[in-house]
Amino acid sequence: MTTTATPETSPSPSAPRRERLVLLSLWLMVFASSSQVMIVVPIMPRIGEALEIPEALYGSLISGFAAALALFALIIGPVSDRIGRRRVLLLGTGALTVILALHVFAVSYPALLALRILAGAGAGVLSGAAVSYVGDYFPYSRRGWANGVVMTGFAFGQILAIPLGTLLADARGFQAPFVAFAAPMVVAFALILLAVPQPDVRLETAPLRAAEALRGYLELLRDRVIAGAAVTYFLMFGATSTLFVYYPTWLETQLHARPRDIAAMFAIGGVIGVLSGPIAGRVSDRVGRKPVLISACVGFFALSLALPYTVREVFSAHVAFCVAMVLYAARLSPLQALLTALAPEQKRGRLLSLTVAVGQLGSAAGAAAVGPLYAWSGYATNTALTAAAMALAGLVVWRVLPEPARDVA
Repeated sequence: MTTTATPETSPSPSAPRRERLVLLSLWLMVFASSSQVMIVVPIMPRIGEALEIPEALYGSLISGFAAALALFALIIGPVSDRIGRRRVLLLGTGALTVILALHVFAVSYPALLALRILAGAGAGVLSGAAVSYVGDYFPYSRRGWANGVVMTGFAFGQILAIPLGTLLADARGFQAPFVAFAAPMVVAFALILLAVPQPDVRLETAPLRAAEALRGYLELLRDRVIAGAAVTYFLMFGATSTLFVYYPTWLETQLHARPRDIAAMFAIGGVIGVLSGPIAGRVSDRVGRKPVLISACVGFFALSLALPYTVREVFSAHVAFCVAMVLYAARLSPLQALLTALAPEQKRGRLLSLTVAVGQLGSAAGAAAVGPLYAWSGYATNTALTAAAMALAGLVVWRVLPEPARDVA
């Protein structure tokens, strides 16, 4: 076990500075990693045109990435419980830097699909470890806020990287944004190497074997609460895919939106997300995770049903997207904070990796389902599927998930 102090165990005058460096490092990692995922959606029409991909196959680039992320998140969860989150963060940022740079060679659909699968594997290494690190380093009473701050990296990706990436793809080819995202990932690797300590938490000491890892996941899923959290993740991430994968395509084909309209939409929505994430986290720190989660599920349900019938021009498309960003923030930060309290610290990486993997399987399933549905009957079918998933997610949160005490470890 390491002996590096954390704010929970040994406060010191240098703790606030170290805390800021930790948050900055994790924020930049989330910014770079999430941006290279999100850019696929707004530039999907450019990819389809350049590689002559049928619309029904667009979702495969999302589902391939998500499936690989799920698999590697499951693999890395027990590893991070044994070797510590810091080493895993270094491994993931280093690998993803190289993979993103290799996107310059994505000159065909099979090549791009293979690289997106590899990128999913790299993101899978990072996904569970990042949230687990917040759980290791910050006390539970501040994890909603800390997660909200880190996850604004996602929203800043919409403000800066996604609009610029959309315009860059339009001017220089769809490969350019992916290659560009390798630069901030290098910086994230350097910051984690220099500024992020391994928290002083108990690490798993059991032998690292595949059978033991599988048994550990099955033991977690036998817990009704953890199984409910996994189902919630599956439904919420699946709903995100079913709502957004074909949203830019629908806007371009039905409302004649231009690439700069899509870029502006992501930028404005990102600003809303930056403001909403920490606020949602702080509210959940004060009033509890479940009220915020249930309210977000209800709001997302209503938005999904109304969207195809109320969005009639580019302005209303922007408004709907901004509302979706508020609701996304209200789901993500409280749910991640709640999850960190559902397992002991030496099993936290396994739990977070399990739920992230299940969530990505939901994202893959949603992306795979909506392609044929969109081609067959249009976007309204996609939003109806989203509404059904969010209604069921809200029911699971209400009936199954607990409200942990504020002073839980």
